[in-house]
Order: sequence, then C-alpha cells, then structure tokens
Amino acid sequence: MLSGKKKLQILGAFLMLLLFAAVVGCNGFFVNPTLTSIAVGPTATIQQNGTVQMSAVGTYNDGSTSSLSNVLWSTSDTSTATISTAGLVTGVAPGTATITGSSGTVSGTATITVALNNVTGITIDPTSANAIMNGGTAQFTAKATISGGSPVDITDTATWSISAVSGGTGSTSDFAVSQGQNPAVVTVESTATIGEVATVTVSYTSGSNIFTANAKLTVIQ
Repeated sequence: MLSGKKKLQILGAFLMLLLFAAVVGCNGFFVNPTLTSIAVGPTATIQQNGTVQMSAVGTYNDGSTSSLSNVLWSTSDTSTATISTAGLVTGVAPGTATITGSSGTVSGTATITVALNNVTGITIDPTSANAIMNGGTAQFTAKATISGGSPVDITDTATWSISAVSGGTGSTSDFAVSQGQNPAVVTVESTATIGEVATVTVSYTSGSNIFTANAKLTVIQ
C-alpha cells in the first residue's frame, strides 16, 4: 500500500502533467518565427559625397515584421557608393549602386544613385542622327560639364525621352528610348514614317537644377 508521501508525489506529478497539457493545448509549442524576406530602403538619389542611412525590415513566416539591427551590408560598386557596417551610404562618384542587406541566407536590395556636384550644363552626342524605319536604331551619349573639372559621362544615369516629333504622323509613340544604358538607344517603331524628325531630349538633375540637351533623329528608308 502506497504511503501518504508517495501518494502526494504521484498527485503532484499528475497535476503537473495536466498543467502542461493545458498550456500546450492553448498555445502549442513555442517556435521562433523564421525570417522569410528583408525590405531594404530607401531607394534614393544622393549627391557626390552625400550620405543616406539605410534600414532593413524583416518579414517572418508568421506574418510579423520587425526592424533588423544585425544586418550585413554590402555595395555592388564601391567606386560609386560605399556603405558602413551600420548601413550609412556615402556617394563616391556618379552612377548607380545596388545596396544589399543580409541576415543569414535572406537578403534584400535597394538602388542608390549618386549625382554630381558643380554641374554647369550637359551635352549630347551626336546632335543629329539617322535611323531606318521599322526597327532602326540610333545611339546617343551624354556628358555633364563640371565647374573646375573634366566632363563626366552621365548617359546611364540621365533621363532620356522623345520630347517632340515633326513630319509624318508626328507622334512621340513612333519612337522608343532606353533608360539606364550606355549608350542610350532610340528605336524607330513600325508606326513611324520616312521623314519624321524626333527630338531626343536628355535631362539631368543636380541639386535643385535640371539641365537638358537635345538632338535630332531623322527617319530614313
């Protein structure tokens, strides 16, 4: 026959099991959520020698989110932008760089564009070109003139557009222009007709100033 002390021990163990079962039934076994993605930001344009602080927000498999502090930062091009271990980006030279924030095997990216200081104007080359109809192309480059310095190629960081068309149907949709390429490529669409002249415009923002330059593209047979 069990003693009173032994009965109390058995009862205590039984009550502990009941309590454990109740906790598990209500809450389940606790498992740390798994990081599934990282949002890195901001995507920004900064001046040469300027800075911007990056941040990273993690999303977990339970749907929760939180700011991440232990992030490994890197840049795709240290000649354009550098980044500190704390996530501070510094613009080195004009161009674009991809900033990556990683935690374990999960990472996210954002693009930083570095603009120029002391820009006094921009030029486009060539100032006139021809392209055949129905798929013909012409290539253009752009440079920024710098006060006290040599011109700098800005072709892949400038904004390109077709600002006007004369002759033929006179539609800007008759031409397509690339962005982020060097050289920039203008393509003549199938709707364009011989003799149409497109105004190819390149623009570049430096500080509060917007600089533009134009070239002519003529559609030939």
